[in-house]
Amino acid sequence: MKAALVVAAGKTPIYGDFPDPVPAPGDVSVTVRAAALSNLVRSRASGTHYSSSGQLPFVAGVDGVGRLDDGRRVYFLLPRAPFGSMSERTVVPPSHCLPLPDDLDDVTAAAIGNPGMSAWAAFTERAHLQVGEAVLVNGATGTAGRLAVQIAKSLGARKVVATGRNVEALQSLRGWGADVTIPLGETGHAFEEAVQDQFRDGGIDVVIDYLWGPSAERIIAAGAQAGPESVPIRFVQVGAMSAPTRVLPSAALRSSALTLLGSGISSIPMDRLVRSIGDMLHAAVPGHFQIATKTFPLSAVEHVWATEGNQPRTVFLIP
Repeated sequence: MKAALVVAAGKTPIYGDFPDPVPAPGDVSVTVRAAALSNLVRSRASGTHYSSSGQLPFVAGVDGVGRLDDGRRVYFLLPRAPFGSMSERTVVPPSHCLPLPDDLDDVTAAAIGNPGMSAWAAFTERAHLQVGEAVLVNGATGTAGRLAVQIAKSLGARKVVATGRNVEALQSLRGWGADVTIPLGETGHAFEEAVQDQFRDGGIDVVIDYLWGPSAERIIAAGAQAGPESVPIRFVQVGAMSAPTRVLPSAALRSSALTLLGSGISSIPMDRLVRSIGDMLHAAVPGHFQIATKTFPLSAVEHVWATEGNQPRTVFLIP
């Protein structure tokens, strides 16, 4: 079968032939229709993600849309290694397959699955967001951050504060559910003061952080400086687009009612993670979740991998 093959860590996947998958007892075979290129897919292909198996060669891709042998259309995730989603066929545990609503098309479902899951699981499984609470999304101008703004509103957040470096993209989020937007300033002083105001103005209950790095440190410091007027904060770390590590002053943690959480593949039991993805996919159409997409044939994987970013979300179509 044709597939996007990772033959060496850190190298661009190549389009080539790979043995057809043979389902192990209990697994199901999926004929793939669409698979998206995400940061998770890139980092697993490079061998830098904590969930990378290290087995070479393997097929790239962690999730996608396809049909089971009985004709059912499903979203699937985490195929059995060395198979992935960027191939004509793959094999998956049946518990990793979710039936798709009829009004959610293949491309949107493939594109929204990973970034939508990161936000939905962070809110529902880690932060346990309640209706009427206030949310701050740090790094809201990326694909996952934009969805986090929309999902927070759909889950009943009374206020959504969005931060980002791209001022134009940040302003556009006001039409997507953001009530307040705060640019990430170069010096950080204006940013920290603006965040501090939000902590004091009725408080911020949940922070979803896609950046880490200096902005995360300043948000934590602002929460601490807001003092006793601030409500307890659940800070959920999801991504590290700014920096993989950061030194946090111990005083900032001691002087704030902060709970620091992580949200990722290994932080949530698999059955609950899969259930949260299913809930998000069924909420996508009634919630009017929007995600920009661009489609390519899988045969273009080498060119696309090197030249395309994450916005709009790249989706490979498999004939």
